Amino acid sequence: MANFKYKIRDKHGRPSTGTIEGESREAVASHFRAMGYTPTLIEEAHASLKKYNPFERFFHRVNIEELIVFTRQLMTLQRAGVPILTSLDSIREQSPNAYFKKVIEEIGHDIEAGKGLSEAVSKFGNVFSEIYINMLRAGEAAGILDDVLDRLATLLEHEQDLSMKVKQATRYPLLVIITISIAFPLAIMFIIPKFSALFARFNTQLPLATRMLLNLNYILVHYWPLVIIGLGVLIFTFRYFVNSPFGRPIWDNIKIKVPVFGPLILKISMSRFGRMTSTLSASGIPIISTLEIVKGAVGNRIIANSIDNIIEGVGEGKGMAGPMKASGLFPGIVLQMVKIGEETGKMDELLLRVSDYYDAQVSYTVKNLTVLIEPILIFIMGIMVLILALAIFMPMWNLISLFRH
Repeated sequence: MANFKYKIRDKHGRPSTGTIEGESREAVASHFRAMGYTPTLIEEAHASLKKYNPFERFFHRVNIEELIVFTRQLMTLQRAGVPILTSLDSIREQSPNAYFKKVIEEIGHDIEAGKGLSEAVSKFGNVFSEIYINMLRAGEAAGILDDVLDRLATLLEHEQDLSMKVKQATRYPLLVIITISIAFPLAIMFIIPKFSALFARFNTQLPLATRMLLNLNYILVHYWPLVIIGLGVLIFTFRYFVNSPFGRPIWDNIKIKVPVFGPLILKISMSRFGRMTSTLSASGIPIISTLEIVKGAVGNRIIANSIDNIIEGVGEGKGMAGPMKASGLFPGIVLQMVKIGEETGKMDELLLRVSDYYDAQVSYTVKNLTVLIEPILIFIMGIMVLILALAIFMPMWNLISLFRH
């Protein structure tokens, strides 16, 4: 059986639309004709998205900005008392994203067929996160869908803000690293060989630094396809390692311990943990379910493993503060707020304050990141310039010494 969207007219010409289950289009049409209706449109309810093959689904994305707009609009319309299907139709017409239009249309069809909003959106895991779906489910169960949509929009805006701060923090270092990665090989390929040709006329032995760069030049010029393949294999191996069950915890542990960026990553994770836990819990989701969801969204396997221990502790009636302290990952302010929250019953409010505190810390760190990272970048650039300088000037000094003698 499949769902079919239909448009029919009765014997007086009055139109009617909806969805119905049936074996085929022909069976549905026959059903309506037998009841005295004239079918004007019968199509499979899921046909709109079937037009996209798996590759198209991969390339057709819904960005976080579009999801925020969708959530805010749906919240506003629900608070105004507009029916859910009318709300979705209105939002779909305004969306500039063709793929998102199809997604919203499909959600509307499922709701027409009797499904809830959370069940309808759960089919689109590439668009709506587990947090999004679970919060909708809790909002529907408690009858506070508009409030939950408001919290979801705020949470998405927070995630967008964190993402922008991360991009801002990495923009300058990436620019410098890319520049060095291009300039250094170009210098080896085009500058060093010219100097070596000059020095070769005098039959002088080239210094070690110059010979090393000349050998590197020979490899880059004559074996560049192998160099590219080797780099590709190296990148693939690295990505495979950091995404494997064995390598991911190792890489995540390195990330939170690396100088400068490690503390920033930890602050972002604490902000995300506080806001997500607070938002989910305030939406009526049980604390263990909340922590299970946050564990998958916190973005770091080491912190996720610590949350596993917290879940175990909560399940045993020990509360959150003890396992959090035992992990050694959560700073004192987080432990203090959680402990007070458990004692006063104001966990949601205090975790939100934790998130606000770390948001401010992240903003401050990002603003001062250039000052913190400049010495490291200058050191790296200095080493590369020194290698090039030694490779060029040491032979010149040798020539000058040769002429003097």
